[in-house]
Parts: sequence; C-alpha cells; structure tokens
Amino acid sequence: MRSGAERELERALADVPFGELQRARADGSLARATSAAKAAAEKKARRASKKRPMEISTKVRPPKLREVIQVPKKVGRDPRFEPVHGSVDKEGFRKRYNFLFDEDFPAEKERLQKMIKKSKDPDATGEMKSRVTWIDKQLKSHPQKNVESEILREHIKKEREAAKAGKRPYYLNKSELRERKLMNKYNELKEAGKLDAFIERRRRKNASKDHRYMPYRRSGHDA
Repeated sequence: MRSGAERELERALADVPFGELQRARADGSLARATSAAKAAAEKKARRASKKRPMEISTKVRPPKLREVIQVPKKVGRDPRFEPVHGSVDKEGFRKRYNFLFDEDFPAEKERLQKMIKKSKDPDATGEMKSRVTWIDKQLKSHPQKNVESEILREHIKKEREAAKAGKRPYYLNKSELRERKLMNKYNELKEAGKLDAFIERRRRKNASKDHRYMPYRRSGHDA
C-alpha cells in the first residue's frame, strides 16, 4: 500500500514532460529533484491538519542523551582556622595584645566620655555611647580570662610535678575553678584593704533584692 508521501510525489512528477525526465535522469538532477520533492511531500503529509498531532519520521535519528557531570559543591574555608596551621594560642594572643586592655581601651574610653559631654549631635552621641559600652565589656572580660588562665596554668604545673612523683593527676571542674577565682578575689580585696567595703556593698545589694521579693504586709485598715 502506497503512503501519502508517494502519492504526493507522483502528483508532483505527473506534469513533467517525458523528455525532461529523461534528461534529468541522465545528468543526475532527477534524483536530487526526487529527493527534494519526496522530502516536501513527506513534510506536507506529516501534518495534513493543524488539529492532527505532529508525526515524526522513523528515519530521523534521535538526539543523543546529554551526559550530566555532577560538579562537587564548593565549601567555603577560612585558612586562619585550618587544622594544618595548628591550634589557636589564646594565651599567647592575649599576652601579645595586652596593650589594648592596659592602655588603648582605657584611653579611648576616657576620650569618648569627654566627647560625649561636649557633643550636641544625638546620633554621634549614641554611637560613642555604644562604643564605650563595648569597651567596658572587653575590659570586664579580659581580667577574668587572665585569672582563669593563671589558675589553670598553676594547677597544671602542680599536677605535672605530682605526676612525676607517681601520683594520679587531678582535673579541676567548673565549680572548683569558680571557688578558686572567688578565693583569689577575696585575697586581692583583703591585700588592697577593700574587703570590708566590698562585703558591705554586697550585703546592701542582697538586702534590697530580698526586700523586693518579701510579701506585702497589709495594714489594719486594709483588713
């Protein structure tokens, strides 16, 4: 059974004179014309109606499947914290930058406080106050870290000596470290002659706190 493409080709060649067909066959142009007419006929017969779905010839080679290469996800790294560079020497860092806490921060705080008193710009005043607050936090945390480091360093030194003598090492827990810090604070205040004032100040603070949580006593008129 002939296909629609073959019938279209026959109709296209029916009006060509026989002599021209002979000449075209001799010089090879007939084959080219036949191929072109056949392709046009196939295209026309492929979709005779717009409502009809598109027909694809079985002679058309399907497209090659594109190979998708999975690229590994990039992970951001900070070379400062790579293990190849060793651990962070916090104590050494603190010693090298002690001048910030001993000189620079106190001087900057004093300078900012003088500028705040003279400033008439609310925005600038707010920024300077924020900076002073930040400096206070740094100055407050630095001595505490130094005290902890000194306690731990002294403890490790003693434990190493004890280990050499054949004794088992003893490790400080958080509560014991806190107790030793309080003892250091107590000794410092006592040596400076400020222990009594400190105890009195803490006593008043605790008394005001206890008074705040005491139940309200009603008078006889409220009964």
